[in-house]
Amino acid sequence: MSKHGHSVTRRTMEAGAPGVSAVRHAPVRTAGATSTRYLSEDQVAFFWEHGYLRMEQVFTPDEMDELDTEMDRLMVEWANYAAGWSGDWRKVYMDEETEKQSRLIAMHDLWYYSAAWTRAVLNPNLAAAMSDLLGPDVELHHATMHVKPPETGHPFPMHQDNAFYAHRTDRFIDTLVHLDDTNAENGEIRFLDGSHKLGPLDHIRRTASGEKCTPHLPTGEWHLEDTVAVPARRGDVVCFNLYTVHGSYLNRTARARRMVRVGYRDPRNEQIGGQSSERAPWMVAGQRRRGRGMELYDTQSSPLDRDR
Repeated sequence: MSKHGHSVTRRTMEAGAPGVSAVRHAPVRTAGATSTRYLSEDQVAFFWEHGYLRMEQVFTPDEMDELDTEMDRLMVEWANYAAGWSGDWRKVYMDEETEKQSRLIAMHDLWYYSAAWTRAVLNPNLAAAMSDLLGPDVELHHATMHVKPPETGHPFPMHQDNAFYAHRTDRFIDTLVHLDDTNAENGEIRFLDGSHKLGPLDHIRRTASGEKCTPHLPTGEWHLEDTVAVPARRGDVVCFNLYTVHGSYLNRTARARRMVRVGYRDPRNEQIGGQSSERAPWMVAGQRRRGRGMELYDTQSSPLDRDR
């Protein structure tokens, strides 16, 4: 047991381990259909017990070739190249020289810029998997590019994604579409096993000098060394709960580590604030049921007085 009162497993997940999907080429089902499962009952149980799951080859090689091409174009034409997340954690995760050089390549909502990525976030296999985990009704929340450049690619401190787009409940799943194989050298994703059961946690939002910084958990209490490494292959998707604590190390290889995070949620899970809170989300599976006080989405803003 860790100091936070939950079980921590320190191991690297390999193919065939419980958290790795046995599904390679599962039957594609139409978004919204409920007669065919994409994930097995064991996979669903593993996700809700541990807070994460790796699904193998959700995307076909041809789909990945198209996404590869578009990713490279977006990185050149649209993406932001910046120092990345701010905060005193940088001095803990990186030495002074590395910290000066470390960069993150990022942009939001790739579907606005690429039809290929529109198809990706609406992928029937991915929508079916989210429906197995969240229920028949699933909506798309966001998509964010995360690229770690070669050699000094940006690490991520321990955190929950809820700190960036807070919701009322845990019925929200983030997925990581892998465009490259990941491993210890290029900074694969790492999770604190079972940490989603802790619920939303308080994050550091200011530096020791009082300046605003990117939300993260205290580095003296939350350690990457306690996490489960989840390496994955190109075409795999790793999913995790909104409350699952996670992070990653530097990319020290000569190649960029590219992935895109796509968020999905139960339509009844109300967002409290943060990223993408002021726009109408897309349905990717099932239906949006009308509740008391709910109005049609207008074309200028989010609906008012939505009672979920």
